[in-house]
Amino acid sequence: MRQRPAARLLVLDQQDRVLLFRFFHSSGALAGRSYWSTPGGSLKDGENFVQAAKRELHEETGLNAPFLSSEIGQRTFVLTLASGETVLADERFFALRAPETTLSSSGWTPNEKNVLKGHHWWSRRELEQTTEIIFPERLLDLLTTALSGDLP
Repeated sequence: MRQRPAARLLVLDQQDRVLLFRFFHSSGALAGRSYWSTPGGSLKDGENFVQAAKRELHEETGLNAPFLSSEIGQRTFVLTLASGETVLADERFFALRAPETTLSSSGWTPNEKNVLKGHHWWSRRELEQTTEIIFPERLLDLLTTALSGDLP
């Protein structure tokens, strides 16, 4: 099974709300699936996790990362991609405080334009009360870790 290393981001606004994107797959192996997830994606050749986190942040949000936390979490699991390929995902999580909440989709890939259907800045209370599917499953634990760290 191919390994797929990826960097994921907890992007927090000034009110400690976390940015999540809504994904909806209209075709492929995940057709009909809808869920919310943090920004991020797989590493490119030669990248480390921090470099990938900064690149993904800019591509998916238009924001630049003046400060990233050290790694605040990691998870490894079997993931089925939209193509149907099954991979061993190795995700590393980083956090940052967004300088603003206005986002840009100008760096989105064609696939992202197809599956990303919106975003929302979620409060802790909303996360605790939602019935929506949210990834990662331990997002509230990661949020607690991020907020206990050295975020400006």
